Amino acid sequence: MAGKLVLLFYFTMTLAVVSARHVASNSTTKSTKDVVFQDDMAGNFSGYVCDPPRYKNLGLDIKAFAFCDSSLPYDVRAKDLVDRMTLAEKVRQLGDTAYGVPRLGLPKYEWWSEALHGLSDVGQSGSKATFFDDIVPGATSFPTVILTTASFNESLWKTIGQAVSTEARAMYNLGHAGLTYWSPNVNVVRDPRWGRTLETPGEDPFTVGTYASNYVRGLQDVEGTENTTDLDSRPLKVSACCKHYAAYDVDNWLGVDRYRFDARVREQDMVETFLRPFEMCIKDGDVSSVMCSYNRVNGLPTCADPKLLKDIIRGEWKLHGYINSDCDSIEVIMDDQKWLSDEPEDAVAQVLKAGLDLDCGNYYTDYTGNAVVQGKVREAEIDRALRNLYVVLLRLGFFDGSPQYKSLGKDDVCSKEHIDLATEAARQGIVLLKNNKTLPLDHQKVKTLAVVGPHANATDVMIGNYAGVPCQFTSPIDGFAKYAQVKYKMGCGDVACKNDSLVFPAMQAAKKADATIVLVGLDLTVEAESLDRTDFLLPGYQTQLINQVSAVAKGPVILVVMSAGGVDISFAKDDPNIKAILWAGYPGEEGGQAIADVVFGKYNPGGRLPVTWFFNNYTDMLPMTSLPLRPIDSLGYPGRTYKFFNGSTVYPFGYGLSYTQFSYKLLSAKRSLHISLDKLQHCRDLNYTEGAYKPPCPAVLINDLACNDTVEFTVGVQNIGTQDGSETVMVYGAPPRAITDVPIKQLIGFQKVFVPAGGSKEVRFVLNACKSLFIVDYKANQVLPAGETNIVIGDGVISFPVEVSFGH
Repeated sequence: MAGKLVLLFYFTMTLAVVSARHVASNSTTKSTKDVVFQDDMAGNFSGYVCDPPRYKNLGLDIKAFAFCDSSLPYDVRAKDLVDRMTLAEKVRQLGDTAYGVPRLGLPKYEWWSEALHGLSDVGQSGSKATFFDDIVPGATSFPTVILTTASFNESLWKTIGQAVSTEARAMYNLGHAGLTYWSPNVNVVRDPRWGRTLETPGEDPFTVGTYASNYVRGLQDVEGTENTTDLDSRPLKVSACCKHYAAYDVDNWLGVDRYRFDARVREQDMVETFLRPFEMCIKDGDVSSVMCSYNRVNGLPTCADPKLLKDIIRGEWKLHGYINSDCDSIEVIMDDQKWLSDEPEDAVAQVLKAGLDLDCGNYYTDYTGNAVVQGKVREAEIDRALRNLYVVLLRLGFFDGSPQYKSLGKDDVCSKEHIDLATEAARQGIVLLKNNKTLPLDHQKVKTLAVVGPHANATDVMIGNYAGVPCQFTSPIDGFAKYAQVKYKMGCGDVACKNDSLVFPAMQAAKKADATIVLVGLDLTVEAESLDRTDFLLPGYQTQLINQVSAVAKGPVILVVMSAGGVDISFAKDDPNIKAILWAGYPGEEGGQAIADVVFGKYNPGGRLPVTWFFNNYTDMLPMTSLPLRPIDSLGYPGRTYKFFNGSTVYPFGYGLSYTQFSYKLLSAKRSLHISLDKLQHCRDLNYTEGAYKPPCPAVLINDLACNDTVEFTVGVQNIGTQDGSETVMVYGAPPRAITDVPIKQLIGFQKVFVPAGGSKEVRFVLNACKSLFIVDYKANQVLPAGETNIVIGDGVISFPVEVSFGH
């Protein structure tokens, strides 16, 4: 009964606070103070909190609030702010809608915004932080991440992040956006059926982590402060978030959904694949937020796992920021997973104590106060979470302002510079998969062009998901119209292409045109969040459309595929009637222009596939829910991704052609590395194949090494063709073969270089030995192995061994 009385007291006090606010906000007579704060409460706050005139208008003495004293450290100011709040006020700041505290001058703030490949208006229904209207009708929509990744151009990735954050700051100034963006998605595409492949940088953990750290730097870095030593005070342009942590890559496959899925993961795979991009995002990108995912990992909800949150993110990796949940994750723990048969107060106590700072949802707001009153969690845990949140807002200038961005406005959104960048990003990502001496087309000879297929007039399809309103669209038919007279026929009513009645008109157009472009592929009705694939085939009658059009076409037929995941187009690859194939991902608002520029040679394609394209029978070899990446011989399951799959493919990871030809030459290389150990550095055993030579010191823990040693080599890249072009020099490491269960090879470095026709470039690599040559043993230790690691450049054109040895 006493407990019930306490609860009744808490609810009564909370109701009194809410009721008082309700009465104040509905009063017929409003003071200037009420009007100003009502504007804050509307969620369109665009100034800064500790603005002296603002506090004067609110009738508050700014000097009375230490959290507005800019001479104090951020952590001290955050503590002062939190300490001034009552428990009822604190819990109202723990959700994605932070309601503010009027008596302290703290306005409402919406934490949830998205910036996956441009500013998005995805957010909380009815209170979106980022929105478009007549004042700001749209923002630049860049290609989806999977296509941008295909450029393998680190500077491009960062530049896009800078453009997106500039538009975000401009929209914030206009009261149309927040400062915290829950992007990018850094999950690895473990299984090619995953519906969210379009959001990700692909199947290679190193590539995913490298993309993440560059994009995050572009979003977050304030020029001139990148190397601030105290990372908790480093200014932020906007705040980024790496998600979804961790082992999240099943959305909805044959009745298995992300809310109930329990990812049974070996620790070796966890360290090697699932965690590595997040580690790079934090350590290399200094991201200021990490989002935990819906799924469980080995029985534990990720948002309630203190090992994943407190021990790893904060303890090992030293996150300088906050941890937030995927939206309604606590409700998922309660209603879908029924974890420990918790009451709501138990659930919020568990996740808060595990290290979750912010709830995208209302469970924290509704139940955390009761959890404290019931003795299930300490108020100190709430204080810790709020301090983490407010330090990030302080770094963003939410309290003190950011004068360097004050001048940004409407003209900085959808600028010509950004639209041109979106076009360039699409061009750089497009991958040439096949070319029988057909591309580029000569616009002097090709006067008429049949452009057919379900994506021939694509617009919304090109911007994928987590997209806002684009500045404009250039569809494929509009792009091609700048080069030739276009005859457009749909060929299919939509991507599903459920009847073939429109195929014949497309055939008729192809019979009369100098060349035919067939644009096919997938869209969000086939691969998307909450929708995984069950096969790798083109939907409906699309294959028939391709075959029948190519059989009767007068001129060359070029196939363009829009998709995120791979498609089994082996029939087209082998068909001599199809002269060329391009993969264009989902290429953003200017995708049609980029495709046309590539087809007609204004741009020489240099993209590389960031995922393996498997034959359709791969889906029959293993279930999507089998998490191990290594082959499971006892079940007949093959390995996953290029690192562990040794079968044939339609197109391999890293594949991509050019209109010119490049040759490689190894100019110099460091081929051995001897590391002297002291008495505190110990050798570790590894498993070797039977009969293989075992070095005296097989391996040493990475954490026990200084990791100052490097692998250095220089590659000469010569353009031996007739066209200027860009080449991505991809470097793989193949671990010593005698060690069991190591990857076939793994990407350890890449550089994009432009080489004019007939010219050459020297490309120098200096790779940290620990980061590039390490393996993860079966005990989940990151170790540097002794023996020969084979350095493979490109598709094996050049390779050389690097011998690693240890001695005391």
